[in-house]
Amino acid sequence: MDYDVIIIGAGPGGIYAAYELVKNRPALRVAIFEAGKRLDERRCPIDGVKVKSCINCKSCSIMSGFGGAGAFSDGKYNITNDFGGSLYEYIGKDQALELMRFVDGINLAHGGEGTRLYSTANTALKKTCMQNKLKLLDAQVRHLGTDINHIVLERLFDELKNSADFFFLSPVEHVTPIGSSESSKYVATTESGKPINSGFRIQTADGTFTCKRCIVSVGRSGSAWMERACRELGIPTQSNRVDLGVRVELPAALFAHLTDELYESKIVYRTEKFEDHVRTFCMNPHGIVVNENTNGIITVNGHSYEDPARQTENTNFALLVSKHFTEPFSDSNGYGESIARLSNMLGGGVILQRFGDLIRGRRSTVDRIQNGFVTPTLKAEPGDLSLVLPKRILDGIIEMIYALDKIAPGTANDNTLLYGVEVKFYNMQVELAKNLETRHAGLYVIGDGSGVTHSLSHASASGVFVARDILSRL
Repeated sequence: MDYDVIIIGAGPGGIYAAYELVKNRPALRVAIFEAGKRLDERRCPIDGVKVKSCINCKSCSIMSGFGGAGAFSDGKYNITNDFGGSLYEYIGKDQALELMRFVDGINLAHGGEGTRLYSTANTALKKTCMQNKLKLLDAQVRHLGTDINHIVLERLFDELKNSADFFFLSPVEHVTPIGSSESSKYVATTESGKPINSGFRIQTADGTFTCKRCIVSVGRSGSAWMERACRELGIPTQSNRVDLGVRVELPAALFAHLTDELYESKIVYRTEKFEDHVRTFCMNPHGIVVNENTNGIITVNGHSYEDPARQTENTNFALLVSKHFTEPFSDSNGYGESIARLSNMLGGGVILQRFGDLIRGRRSTVDRIQNGFVTPTLKAEPGDLSLVLPKRILDGIIEMIYALDKIAPGTANDNTLLYGVEVKFYNMQVELAKNLETRHAGLYVIGDGSGVTHSLSHASASGVFVARDILSRL
């Protein structure tokens, strides 16, 4: 075999799996294949002057490369089982939390020291939320900030590059169990029914490599790849949900009593009209709103920084409605993509609207935005979100804004800005054993690409867990 372990994807799951492997067994031959670039080479060409919109780079530096899509996030590691994925359903709640804390310790040792750990424990805000038909989810939150998160990733790479082989700009084309037929039908199986094979063959444009065990960690941006790989390998999957909504931007002072104490407050509201759940997501105090490119579709996201010099006077967060689909429809990501494409078609990208204009049933204009009291941190096309988002989802978002206005007065002001659309795509749920192994013994799927995790902390923890499982079997 060329390698003992090959990891596909250098996002959080892949990074912490590699770290745990080489730290505990330095003699292991480990390789990481990544479709994107090294961290220090990841640059988005959009500068707002010469390049104003996405030019569809061969490898999107925002979504791919060392660190994955989380490299340019605001570096929030939520230590909780209440949200961020269902890892605890496989490994247990106590072990899931222990692994998330273990990852937190690694981050602190690689540049995250001095950052604050927030907690919802014993906060009076929980009661305030309940009194206003809202629910505050429990969590500890380590906020690194986009800048410190970058430093942590740089140091992890510097430590790993001498112990593992990295192949950047090397997307994997196929994964084939060695000893199997091309149709993935097997003659011999283990007692548990898993096919017997002697390793895996990893095919790239630059050559073919072999390994004893393979960890797949392709993230959300690898959803199409993961779907094809599961089909080729005969691995069952189930449809997952899609989250649709907007990113809200308002003066930081309005949410200061929440963000100063909790930083990231995950608040859930059940709408009266449709009884849908609407939740806050990815809160960025004194942050900025940014574009995000997923498979050529421009959506919206948010960042924030630890460095006071890079902070703004605004706070932004997402309001998302989760949609699950049953028969006969199962393509939840396709549904989300179609709505995002409609936004791109109408606005050339992200659409921006004042809340007051939305309520009055009129589109926002450049003059209305400029005459408002909130200065946008992202240049977006003024428009009408009611022409993009389905009525049920938009009604839920409006209800949620009025509900938040009760605990943070001013949220429902006319000048509050709404960017759309924000879509969180989730990979289909891959059928996995309790140790996150597929039906092919030695082939693991971790991180957001598995459909099991939806956050930095859960994805990282899944990487450590699988690395330990492999080490225990060597």
